[in-house]
Amino acid sequence: MTRPICYLAERYTALTRRLELATPFSLLLFRLWVALDFWHAGLAKWADPAGTLALFQSEYHVPLLPAEWAAPLGTMIELVLPWLLGLGLAGRASAAVLFVYNIVAVISYPDLWPHGLWQDFWGGGFIDHKVWGMLLLALTFSGPGKLSVDAMLAYGIKRARIALRNRQ
Repeated sequence: MTRPICYLAERYTALTRRLELATPFSLLLFRLWVALDFWHAGLAKWADPAGTLALFQSEYHVPLLPAEWAAPLGTMIELVLPWLLGLGLAGRASAAVLFVYNIVAVISYPDLWPHGLWQDFWGGGFIDHKVWGMLLLALTFSGPGKLSVDAMLAYGIKRARIALRNRQ
């Protein structure tokens, strides 16, 4: 009885090792997927600042910030942070800020949840925002992965420390 179980355990372990090779690529895909969506939204806001301000004055109800501050701040967040996220530079911080920004965006725009915030949260409302939120949460907890500037910097710092230790 133990032989088949050991065989299955070995096969499963071998399979998971192979699947783990795809992790850096999946994290890169997560980063790029979210970054492109936020970047395009930022470009639309940048192209029409007056229209963006009008939207923040009439449609988007950002808590704690006047529309005159929220509109340019939202535009800058959507133009700068996607680059950081896509490159994986300050990856966890970028993902965390965009995660919070995504929540604020959903709360600020009641048209996203016509049946009520909680009913649409558990139902079929604002699907894009939920997907972005889950991807950003995964990136916040796991980091940007091996295919990122953060990983390259960590590797360079590690090599420099080793070189310094060897020099002493």
